[in-house]
Amino acid sequence: MTDLEAELRRAVRGEVGFDVMSRALTTMDASNYRRVPLGVVAPRDADDVAAALAVCRERGVPVVARGGGTSIAGQATGTGVVLDFTRHMNRLVALDPEARTAVVQPGLVLDRLQEAAAPHGLRFGPDPSTHSRCTLGGMIGNNSCGSHSVAWGTTADSVRELDVVTARGERLRLGREWAGAPEGLRALVEAELARLRTGYPELPRRISGYALDALLPERGADVARSFCGSEGTLGVLTEAVVRLVGAPRARALAVLGYADESAAAEAAAGLLPYRPLTVEGMAADLVPPASAGLPRGGAWLFVEAGGESAGEARARAEAIVRAADVLDSLIVTDPAGQRALWRIREDASGTATRMPDGSEAWPGWEDCAVPPARLGAYLREFRGLLTGHGLRGTPYGHFGDGCIHVRIDFDLLTDAGVARFRRFSEELAELVVAHGGSLSGEHGDGQARAELLPKMYGPELVALFERAKALWDPDDLLNPGMLVRPAPLDGNLRFSVLPREPVDVAFGYPADGGDFSAAVRRCVGVAKCRTTSAAGASVMCPSFRATGAEEHSTRGRARLLHEMLAGEVITDGWRSTEVRDALDLCLSCKGCRSDCPVEVDMATYKAEFLHHHYEGRRRPAAHYSMGWLPLWLRWVTRTRTAGLVNALASVGPLAALAKRLGGIAPERGLPRIAPETFSRWWRRRTVEQARRMMADWKQRGGPVDARHLHDTDGPESADGVTDDTDDTDDTDDFPLVVALWPDTFTEHFAPEVGKAALRVLEAAGLVVMQTPWMKWKAEVEQTPDGETWGYSANPLTSRGVRVCCGLTYLSTGQLDRARQVLRRTLDLLDLFLDPRLGESVPAFVVLEPSCAAALRTDLPELLHDDPRAARLAAAVVTFAEALERYAPDWSPPALDRPVTGQTHCHQHAVLGDAPDRRLREAAGLTGELTGGCCGLAGNFGFEKGHFEVSAACAQERLLPAVREAPEGTVVLADGFSCRTQLEQLAGVRARHLAQVLAEGLD
Repeated sequence: MTDLEAELRRAVRGEVGFDVMSRALTTMDASNYRRVPLGVVAPRDADDVAAALAVCRERGVPVVARGGGTSIAGQATGTGVVLDFTRHMNRLVALDPEARTAVVQPGLVLDRLQEAAAPHGLRFGPDPSTHSRCTLGGMIGNNSCGSHSVAWGTTADSVRELDVVTARGERLRLGREWAGAPEGLRALVEAELARLRTGYPELPRRISGYALDALLPERGADVARSFCGSEGTLGVLTEAVVRLVGAPRARALAVLGYADESAAAEAAAGLLPYRPLTVEGMAADLVPPASAGLPRGGAWLFVEAGGESAGEARARAEAIVRAADVLDSLIVTDPAGQRALWRIREDASGTATRMPDGSEAWPGWEDCAVPPARLGAYLREFRGLLTGHGLRGTPYGHFGDGCIHVRIDFDLLTDAGVARFRRFSEELAELVVAHGGSLSGEHGDGQARAELLPKMYGPELVALFERAKALWDPDDLLNPGMLVRPAPLDGNLRFSVLPREPVDVAFGYPADGGDFSAAVRRCVGVAKCRTTSAAGASVMCPSFRATGAEEHSTRGRARLLHEMLAGEVITDGWRSTEVRDALDLCLSCKGCRSDCPVEVDMATYKAEFLHHHYEGRRRPAAHYSMGWLPLWLRWVTRTRTAGLVNALASVGPLAALAKRLGGIAPERGLPRIAPETFSRWWRRRTVEQARRMMADWKQRGGPVDARHLHDTDGPESADGVTDDTDDTDDTDDFPLVVALWPDTFTEHFAPEVGKAALRVLEAAGLVVMQTPWMKWKAEVEQTPDGETWGYSANPLTSRGVRVCCGLTYLSTGQLDRARQVLRRTLDLLDLFLDPRLGESVPAFVVLEPSCAAALRTDLPELLHDDPRAARLAAAVVTFAEALERYAPDWSPPALDRPVTGQTHCHQHAVLGDAPDRRLREAAGLTGELTGGCCGLAGNFGFEKGHFEVSAACAQERLLPAVREAPEGTVVLADGFSCRTQLEQLAGVRARHLAQVLAEGLD
């Protein structure tokens, strides 16, 4: 323990972390920059802040205040002590609806304030796209804005008073008429009135530099307003009184289509007299192809109008459309439709980090602003500047305020690329200034732009900034290198520490050119994974919402992997215990693969890490007990000991011993193994059908149509075997053939799901074959009429081999074993994956969503060198997809019942649930399934030490939805884990959609 750490521990009551994990998690924000801190302090109150500052001042250690860590200019990173306000100083202290004010602590997330204000018809005006995770302290430090700034201004416009602790320990209450001003500030300003009145450009989004002009007497000498945007360089905020505004009762969104972004930009300023709430712009190259509901055009303005009623809001939107010279337009009044459109805009900060061809793009010039009337001309010259430097970027943002966001495909990995980054930055700064603009229009200068402030303000005004900083912070203790005496814009780049050669890895990482470093670089720090409540169908990131700890967010884990590759803070590479511990609570839900704007795939990164971490070493017991689950269950089947195993598991002491030896949570019950596997039942059923067919043949005096083997209209016998006695033959075409995949969970734990699915698929007119359990060989003979194919199979060559998706081996990082299992599966199916079959490759219907996801994504990414892997992945379909694709004319039974439950997280993230929704609707199953994750997540919830987090994940959305459902509601859960979690935590029996439909056939 260092002396500094020991002193801080004695001085503050909050947590002090100088350990590897604490430091590694705070080396970066959402910018291109990286600084390694000495340690992190999470103060509990203002006294802790003052105490920490006193210790650091005595030792000359810099201090950086940090909120959500979503700053994109580098101002939330530092080399000294980081103050993390999100852990404790995150409360809404008071809310006064009459005065329309709120008292907040700096670590309070904006959405929490909005939720508290909403019942009173109020809201905080500014709303950055990171509203679900950014903090009020960070917003004040950066003077953040958001999409509604044309109506409600910047954060500075919403600040009344600020409580601040200076670096020298003074506690100041900042307000108007010089309230709280440090000694000497008033004299400084009054001596420079002329310069302050003429030195600042007039535009709504001027965020760069210090707002010393707010101290002019005609502006009320507002010290609190002047403090906004100072990026933690003047004092440390401990509490704020902020102004709230009335929220319109109704809103209408007018989407206006234009030929290109310049036309949209030129039109934006003309809409401001209509007093819209937003005027946001996006071009077609940033809008996902799925957003086909937009009006015609190559660029769009999203213009929101408010009113006291829906009619008034719509009328205002219609007036805006009439005034706008548009190619096409659309007015959206449905709240869900509006949210879907705004989600596209809010995700742009992450989406824009990838070019259409998959190459990387970076912040740095994210938010320049010019007068709105000059935006169109500026954009044309900006595009020309990009082209001149051979760069690409997709502008979007707050067109009504003249503020443009853009991520540019800088090469920040090579010396030549970094040099071009500097040249472009200098020329762009000159272009912005030439249009009367501000280098920063929303997110602050930080390290990215502070070096260029003399181009905007001139050396005299920048020198005045330095003098003001010296009055507030004479020791230059607070966030040095920002705003004044700045660090070079091309220094401290976070990419410089990463390995230059690709890391040897198991997965193929096709979207990242096979480079694991590039995969880790995907995380740019926008921190959508840090949202504290899941919304809609979203899943990411359940473990963070359960613990609230940064290391359990997708971003936190990506940061640790980045530092592992860098080797400076985390020095033991793949053997790192810090990375292992952070990944331990990753549920491998794959939610980040779809919900993260840049599609970070932490489940794959976790499997990769575990593969290397345990290479040549003993693994945790759970990796053997549950990772090898398919192997153990096959032995139970071969020895026909399911009944014995179940009996032993029901004996308390024996079950407890088994769980202890297997690394299984003692709180968990052991699932019962089915006495007969699904495959064995199916083979018995087939034999029985064949016998009846032969008997029927003899009775008729001739052969019967083999299609009757798949008729399910007849009554069932006592053992569940269908009695096919219908002798009609009115089918014109032979039914389509699909193969039903015997996944481990359906096969050994829930054969009733397989039986139900088989029954429904056959009722829909499909011929369902068993996925081969023997290796078939094609014998092709050339004849005058072409190729003649013959087939043969040798049971001895395939004895004991079964198809398997390798899921349990993948989730525990046993990738060598997973490769063996998957290659055996491909060998077994080799004939059915022959490229000569073309489109005749049968569809493989996989009932367990996690297994389907493993086959569709993990298989081709792990066996990227085997073309059969991609062919099998393409042939995998879900139960609902099979019915929709191969039996489009079939109508499911009309059930007319409400449903509840949860969409499987892998279904949401990888497979998609649109076919399931349509199938439920066709069957009259009404209601929405929740998002989130059930928390069991395969082996995760069964592992020792995971029970509390597992239960917390289920309690977030799934269990409340089931408990609040009215009587008679069908509980749906297609995943075995989801059904098990509901049974063990809520005593509720959930069913697969196939089971519900099969019951309806009766």
